[in-house]
Amino acid sequence: MPKDTRWDQNLSVAADGDGLIGHAGAVLLRKLADQCGLTSALGAALTRAGKFPLIDRGVALVSMAVAIVLGATSMSDIALLDHQGLVFGPPPSDTTVRRTLELADDKTLRKVAKARARIRAHVWTLVAATAAGFPWLAIAGKVLTGWLVIDMDATLITAHSDKEGAAPTFKKGFGFHPLGAWLVNTSESLAMLLRPGNAGSNTVADHLRVLGAALAQIPVGWGSKLMVRVDGAGATHDLVKHLLSLGTRRRTVLFTCGWMITEADEAAIRKLPASAWKQAVDQDGTVQKGTAVAEITHLTSRAAGWPQGLRWVARRTRPSRRQMPNLTAFEKKTGWRYSIIVTNIPQTGIPGVPGSHHPQFIDVLHREHAAVEDRVRTNKAMGLRNLPSKTWAVNRGWVLAANIAADLAAWCQLLGLYDCDGLKDAEPDTLRYRLLDLPARLVRHARKRILKISATWPWKEAFTTCWRRLCALPAPS
Repeated sequence: MPKDTRWDQNLSVAADGDGLIGHAGAVLLRKLADQCGLTSALGAALTRAGKFPLIDRGVALVSMAVAIVLGATSMSDIALLDHQGLVFGPPPSDTTVRRTLELADDKTLRKVAKARARIRAHVWTLVAATAAGFPWLAIAGKVLTGWLVIDMDATLITAHSDKEGAAPTFKKGFGFHPLGAWLVNTSESLAMLLRPGNAGSNTVADHLRVLGAALAQIPVGWGSKLMVRVDGAGATHDLVKHLLSLGTRRRTVLFTCGWMITEADEAAIRKLPASAWKQAVDQDGTVQKGTAVAEITHLTSRAAGWPQGLRWVARRTRPSRRQMPNLTAFEKKTGWRYSIIVTNIPQTGIPGVPGSHHPQFIDVLHREHAAVEDRVRTNKAMGLRNLPSKTWAVNRGWVLAANIAADLAAWCQLLGLYDCDGLKDAEPDTLRYRLLDLPARLVRHARKRILKISATWPWKEAFTTCWRRLCALPAPS
């Protein structure tokens, strides 16, 4: 028998340890929520006249959000925080959590949104004051300083049992079809609307509602330069008109949308001379071989039916084997697969961003919208893989808790881990494995409690540095 298989010789297991704390990273998330004022703000938004719960509802909601960051997938998983009972005291029960989530009616959600917006403004001020500063998006090697970029997208959540609001989806599944908006700069989940599974991808009213809720989360003084990106499902007349109406003398709103190609668009592409096609570029600014872009604004007959000031940019790529059966006759004849972007970025480009008027830049800017799928996966990894209740109201509350969880994780990285390689941009599973699931022991010395983590843990310095930074955060004024 090889020596390395005898590690268990004379080894036994006992479940009688004292002072042990599992998932010690919870102290970072809870400290952040308390220190920045989120816990108390949520508590105030969730109060009910004449009701005095034993556990503050803000504490209950934040506790559930923390558990979601740690990997909870149901309300009963709040028991996960029993591991931190020596630090936080007894966690709220799943019944308490359910009662809190049941409060998620329209009026309460509006109050919670206002509370989140107020705390978000405070957090952004703190992020801007860090050594790393506020994160600005880089596209094709160009930094969009001062621009906030909002991505909108819908996702599917499968329901494995009969639940209120669940319905067949367009992908022949069964469940829900929420629509969300994320801030690309910070990876925050600004707004999300829970919808039945049969909700349309291009429902204008839903897009306007979510976009309005997302814009309401932008702190005063930060929203003078906004970029909104939507996939092809959002390219409707009403949404485009609304996006155009958002611009004022004090606020510039630019957008890119995917576009459903028709025969009229193919006719415009057919008129393009070969010299009009220019090689596309990657996110780092390098040339992307085998792909080209060209502007067709001056050629498309459909422009007359849309508002003034729009531009259309076509992109062509060699189709994959999987895409071949779905090509149009025109695409099969040319050997290219085409896509189109509509935008209101002017011919002069984005102010302060040289070269942003080129079709190549507009193309790569919109293609970066595909990264929204990463944020969707982040939300799914933090509570949205499954909705835990049979009732619509509780599931609306769960979506709220999952969005708060995503914000807490993002804020923790922006305020406490901004210079920690391997953690500042870590995905949820990596963050859990390296930092949040860290075991610790609670000891008492000189009337103080000390949470001790392993001296050999590779990320110990990141943990302690993050804790010190979060403890030093000023409270909101």
